[in-house]
Amino acid sequence: MAQPNMKMETLLKTALNTSTLKRTGQSGGGCINQGEAYITDGGTVFVKSNNRSKARVMFDGEFEGLKALMATGIVTVPRPITVLDNPEGGACLIMDFVEMKGLRSLSQKLGDEIARMHMQNVSLESKSNRITDKPQMEYIPQFGFHTVTCCGYIPQENEWNDDWVAFFAQHRLDYQFKLLEKEKGDREALEMWSRLQIILPKFFKDQKIRPSLLHGDLWSGNTAQTKRQPVIFDPASFYGHHEYDLAIAGMFGGFTKSFYDAYHKIIPKASGFEGRHRLYTLFHYLNHWLVENQIF
Repeated sequence: MAQPNMKMETLLKTALNTSTLKRTGQSGGGCINQGEAYITDGGTVFVKSNNRSKARVMFDGEFEGLKALMATGIVTVPRPITVLDNPEGGACLIMDFVEMKGLRSLSQKLGDEIARMHMQNVSLESKSNRITDKPQMEYIPQFGFHTVTCCGYIPQENEWNDDWVAFFAQHRLDYQFKLLEKEKGDREALEMWSRLQIILPKFFKDQKIRPSLLHGDLWSGNTAQTKRQPVIFDPASFYGHHEYDLAIAGMFGGFTKSFYDAYHKIIPKASGFEGRHRLYTLFHYLNHWLVENQIF
């Protein structure tokens, strides 16, 4: 990432209350964002930036996702600090810098932590009606999230819904298929979606789906590890079916067997898992194709 312009540098210093703002030379990013680490008076921070007009929506959603994941006390994420508009266009997300490397030896630990994170809200359901003097996390009874989040650069509407199948159909698959038809004129894909909608409930027959906090974009490129802890980042979080997170986990290289063994030791595969897995994978293949072809 290039040295920030003077206006942006001033904003960063003000937001971080620092007189020091020095690049470390450690950078990151990908096909969507750029990133750079900076030394400040209060420690090292990582600044993700994007110059597109709707970058603020993406970073606001990521900020809230990181906050929600961190609040579980189970998984390790970079602590989000703030989101700023870039005077030259776009926005940036500031978070704590975490010294990390590729996920290897701690894959099993990550599988255990993701499963426990998925179960946390479910376990709160039985505790929500108890009278207690001790503070406890709030049980979330619906599917969705309190703000828009983005998977890649594509916004995900997260309007609360009591029914998971309705939420997934309307706010995930329907949006993707309609975007594909609108931008590419692919009527065949829309017709396929019309047929799939009719049988969609069959994938969830006899399943009681309860909301779990999800990372939302849990592929191997969004994971790493420190010396002691696995780390997850770049979330597209919302409350949904826990199996949803495992779909993209198996794509683009995927995770080791130890990850899945640890995960399913806590949450065994339910009847019909494989069919739902293909269904959730379909969403991510559609989303990935749309992002790669910049259809948004």
